[in-house]
Amino acid sequence: MAKIIQIFFACACVLAVSAIPSGKSRNAYSYPFNFVGRESWGARPPNGATPLSLPVPYVVVHHSYIPPDCDTEDSCKHNMRLMQDMHQIVNGWQDIGYNFAVGGEGSVYEGRGWEAVGAHAVSYNVKSIGICMIGDFVGKLPPQAQLESLKKLIASGVELGYISRDYKLIGHRQVAATECPGQALFNEISTWDHFTPAL
Repeated sequence: MAKIIQIFFACACVLAVSAIPSGKSRNAYSYPFNFVGRESWGARPPNGATPLSLPVPYVVVHHSYIPPDCDTEDSCKHNMRLMQDMHQIVNGWQDIGYNFAVGGEGSVYEGRGWEAVGAHAVSYNVKSIGICMIGDFVGKLPPQAQLESLKKLIASGVELGYISRDYKLIGHRQVAATECPGQALFNEISTWDHFTPAL
């Protein structure tokens, strides 16, 4: 009898683990880029968070414009703190607005992360991951390392189950009166798989 109970509990545990969405069970996931967590760049705690309904159907690409481009981890960490100051202290938001940001040296910086609603695109915050390319990309493209990390971050989100496999890729300007993510960057992402010209 004890053996039967042991087998039952073992099966129940296996079922419970297999029922966890892939994103929740992959804490040991190894990103194909340098991932800089909140603690590493000196983030303040959020003043609250709203959970995202996952997986999200949209990825919204932004550029920071200000703060400007950064090409070292130290300068990008500094820019992350500047953005959080603006969003959290000046604007009164719960946290930095973006889910992630990508620096010119190719590192990915954790903003609100995969599971919290961002503050980056009105009406789309609750159904998207917002990714900011740090810098001004109106007249020039981001460095190749930055573009490659953006692609890899999106692919990781799909693999982990946070982004829908049939997601729609859009620029911020498609859902707001702004030139963001800059003309040069917008032209670039408009050639990528999943880009959606009309919503």
